[in-house]
Order: sequence, then C-alpha cells, then structure tokens
Amino acid sequence: MYKHFLKRLSDIILAFIALVILSPVLIPVIIGLLLTGEHYVFYFQKRIGYKNKPFDIWKFATMLKASPNLVGGLHTTKNDPRLMPMGGFLRKTKINELPQVINILIGDMSIVGPRPLVDKTFDPYPDHVKKSIYNVKPGLTGIGSIVFRDEERLLSETSLPPREFYAKHILPYKGELELWYQNHLSFYTDFMLIFLTAWGIVVPNSESVHKVFKDLPERPDYLK
Repeated sequence: MYKHFLKRLSDIILAFIALVILSPVLIPVIIGLLLTGEHYVFYFQKRIGYKNKPFDIWKFATMLKASPNLVGGLHTTKNDPRLMPMGGFLRKTKINELPQVINILIGDMSIVGPRPLVDKTFDPYPDHVKKSIYNVKPGLTGIGSIVFRDEERLLSETSLPPREFYAKHILPYKGELELWYQNHLSFYTDFMLIFLTAWGIVVPNSESVHKVFKDLPERPDYLK
C-alpha cells in the first residue's frame, strides 16, 4: 500500500510544503542567476524515468549552455571550468536540484528513488539493472545519491578518464544500491534517506548511511 498510494500522497504533500518553506532560498537564487553567468535560471534535460520512459528534469542552471560539447562532456569534476559563477555553490549544497520538486508535483519523480540519468550515463548499467532500476519513480534523493555524495571528487582524483571510471567503478555499485532500495522500500527507509540527505549537508563526510543500513551491498575499496 505504501509503494502504490501513500508514497505518492506523501510526495505531493512534502513537495508542496518544500516549495513554501524553500521560497526564501529559491527566490534569491533565481535573481542571482538572472544577474550572473549566462543569465538563465532553469536547465531542462531529458532523463530516463519511470519504466524507462524519458521526461524533462528541472534544475537550476550551473553550467555553461555549451557544456555537453566542451571538454568533460556529461561528467562534472570538482572546480570544473565550465561552472558558472554560482554553479559551484549550487552544486555543492545540492540547491541546484531543488526545482525538481516541480517534477515531483507533476508526477515524474518521487522524493526518494534512484537518480534519473541521461541515456549516455544510463547505458553502461548492467542489463539486469537497466531492466529494474526504474520500476520505481526516480527520486530527488536516494541511497545512491547519499553514498556517492562526493562523486565529483572521485571523478576528479582518479587517474582514469572520468567517463571510464564512472562506467567501470561507480555505476556498478550504484546500481546494486538502487536495487537494494527497491527490495527495502518502506516508509522507514524513505524517512531515513530523507533524514540522511539533510544530515549529509550538515556533516558532509558522515558515514551514517552505513551505520543506519548495515545490510547495504559491500562497499568497493575506493569508498572505504
């Protein structure tokens, strides 16, 4: 019952409350983006959604419009030169993701779920993950987002090309985490993931997620 009804109801209620509470943050960001960088506020991008169907995701603009065609492509590294003046701050604090409450109200997304990917970052998933990962709606936050909160640092520090490191090392484990989420989907799991997302903003290097969920798939060495 939670998965098919209460989860959607709680998404609508919490997304509406979030819009009201966050308006003092959202409005200054909108003004700041209009006055800096390339003077545009929202960035829309096709992402893979529920049952692998595409949808347009909402984000605050953080990168130059031509970023996908510049060096780095779809992967962003720490201190990426393509970031606009407010871009680094918005990405570090995850404020750039907040417009996705609109996607939640529309019904494209849930508050908790696997992050929606573009085709090129979705394709390297193993076949069994691609078939199942979006049997739930993609989320604003989720277990993969929390564990890989520092993903940009990992991509910056590897000696491999970022795209190769992402496909060979990050994506396989992230996929297993998202399948774990589906097998443990409950009100408690969602509540704790929302709490851990907020906690991660206050304590960025916290290991709390592994203490709360002790049966997560075993971490690869580079995350230990």
